[in-house]
Amino acid sequence: MEQTTWIQRLKQRWKLGSAFQVVVVLIVFACTGFTVLFLKKPILNFLAGPKGDSTLATILYYIFILPLYNVILLAYGFIFGQFTFFWEFEKRMFGRMFKGRKREGNQESK
Repeated sequence: MEQTTWIQRLKQRWKLGSAFQVVVVLIVFACTGFTVLFLKKPILNFLAGPKGDSTLATILYYIFILPLYNVILLAYGFIFGQFTFFWEFEKRMFGRMFKGRKREGNQESK
């Protein structure tokens, strides 16, 4: 009985061609996360001054970081040759985020 590795499961789930491509995709996610981590303090300083610890600044940071994260993810995806995968990933993610709102709107109009 052959056991499926986590890389093989990700390869199937993400519909990727090779285990190497799975590793590259994981590297892109890691690079994006580290970039956002390094940008957090400068963004908070910009929003709230040197202390950067106000509640409003933190809320604004989380509002601004989502689109910024997605742009950075696409940029790293392009750099690492995986732009198509991440473009499709973004479309699926935003489709799931806004699918519920479309359904609610359609039900109200009927």
